[in-house]
Amino acid sequence: MQIQDLPYPDPGVPDARSGPRFLWWLGRNQLGGQFKALAWGLLHFVAVSGLPFCVGLAVQAVVDSSGARLALAGGLIALCGVGIALGDAMLHRAAVTNWITAAARVQQLLARRTAELGSALTRRVAAGEVVAVSTGDVEKIGWFVEAVSRFAAAALTVVLVCVGLVLYQPALGVIVAVGVPVLALAVLPLLPRATRRADFQREKAGRATELASDTVAGLRVLRGIGGEELFLDRYRSASQEVRRAAVHSARMWSLISAIQVLLPGLLMIAVVWHGVGLARDGSITVGELVTVYSAVMLLTYPLRHFEEIAMAYSFSRPSARRAARVLSLQRAVDSGGTLTERTPGGDLYDPATGLLAPAGRLTAVVCGDPDAAGLLAERLGGHPSEEGTSVLLGGVPLDELPLDTARTAVLVQDKDPVLLSGSLSELLDVPSSGKVSAARALAAAQCGDVLEALTQGSLDAQDPMDAHITERGRSLSGGQRQRLALARSLITDPEVLVLDEPTSAVDSHTEARIADGVRSLRAGRTTVVFTSSPLLLDHADRVLLVHEGDVVAVGVHRELVHSEPRYRAVVTRETEDEATTAPSGGHPTGEAAPGSALEDDEAVLNGVLEDDAAPLGGVLEEIEETA
Repeated sequence: MQIQDLPYPDPGVPDARSGPRFLWWLGRNQLGGQFKALAWGLLHFVAVSGLPFCVGLAVQAVVDSSGARLALAGGLIALCGVGIALGDAMLHRAAVTNWITAAARVQQLLARRTAELGSALTRRVAAGEVVAVSTGDVEKIGWFVEAVSRFAAAALTVVLVCVGLVLYQPALGVIVAVGVPVLALAVLPLLPRATRRADFQREKAGRATELASDTVAGLRVLRGIGGEELFLDRYRSASQEVRRAAVHSARMWSLISAIQVLLPGLLMIAVVWHGVGLARDGSITVGELVTVYSAVMLLTYPLRHFEEIAMAYSFSRPSARRAARVLSLQRAVDSGGTLTERTPGGDLYDPATGLLAPAGRLTAVVCGDPDAAGLLAERLGGHPSEEGTSVLLGGVPLDELPLDTARTAVLVQDKDPVLLSGSLSELLDVPSSGKVSAARALAAAQCGDVLEALTQGSLDAQDPMDAHITERGRSLSGGQRQRLALARSLITDPEVLVLDEPTSAVDSHTEARIADGVRSLRAGRTTVVFTSSPLLLDHADRVLLVHEGDVVAVGVHRELVHSEPRYRAVVTRETEDEATTAPSGGHPTGEAAPGSALEDDEAVLNGVLEDDAAPLGGVLEEIEETA
């Protein structure tokens, strides 16, 4: 695999049982690149290690006054120079390719797993941890993968040099052959402690990243309540903990580096001291002494890769463990798509709660617990965060469908949708049936003022569809972001559309028009809306009340609000004391006939909505955007 061939058509199925197994799996999937880097590395290191023999030959030729041997030595040195240059350039090229392709494979795997799990991912792994895995951890994993081939080339070169020295000059070669393994293994006892310190540093850094992402995401809210300094102080504290952990870890690695410098120096002193004695006795020539000395000196170059591979593995092992943890996450139930890939149709039914959404109808679900509503919405989408009985669509279990088919059948828009940066046309360019145009979707979601705001904010955009949307739509108000996300969902035109509080940040006037627009646009399609807004509930064909995980009431809004106290408590924000004193099915005060006061309120509200309420809607919209 070359860089220009990225991304991978299929990154494969990783071995995510543990961090080391994941690293081994990555290495096995890059054998071609690893062997290529190994070959160029051997050329480079062998050429470097051949210089001492050439220099020794040249020195001895000068001592013996042999011009032919001096010329031969010069030619060999030039040949080694060519090998060093070519090998180093191609080794760097192959190593960087291995690094980038390994990192790209990991990122593709993480992106695929994130897409499969959806919002369930952040329920199992902190968002900051996911960001850290997909950025810093990917780089560390790629570093280890590319360092393996260079380390293998360096290790083979050290073995060849030691064997060559033993054969070339046994008296000194034996000292080198015994001393080099000691140099290579001397730092092993320090690696576990260095690894623990690196893990601790990474844990602190992950916590700081998570805190920073949370602070940035909630900056507008923090400014509103004056909490910027509080969170900045928390981040400063977390940052200082990361600094102290990094210094603590760096001290251990500096000790390892010092040992890597000290021990080769001691070996060189031993070789020179013993070699000088042998040269005085005439046991070896001056050229042989220079050769052995130069070889020991140049051996420090490949030996550095022993320290590098130790560092790379120490840093990449916890990174690989975290990546494997994310990649090992699965959908709560996934039988691999045993049924047909044809998109099913029909009623949407959840056996766990008894929720039934008839095909082609607008069904509203009232749930007093927002978290429980979010989990139920995920279940209806066929990708729950917890194991349980599968939701059925037309009698077909969604969890037995391929993931792509399940998501084509049911689309879930959660209560906090994300808008990606780019133009409005790019935002709305999503997979769809082609039956709903962008103009119709935007009109149904009441995005007229949003288009005007985007056009005014983008001076170079004459067409609102070319207007630029900032990251996560931060330049828009909460209600504007919500309506654009709703329009995007409407364009897809899925068989079943599940909306979780789609108008929670919208004023009442706009909310009533959105209810009409969605009902009209989704006519003949199955739509499920999680809401407690009377305006949306009054437009639903069917309303269900979910209490403590079960459907306890079914009907229409005007009936349930009079006959079901628990429903009324959620929809009208009725307190427990009011619910206790209210007659069964009546108004909490008991001063009027059951429901008469509420009916009067509804009549007034309907009258306001039927009139031209643009001034009131504009005021409410202004208040909402200011908030």
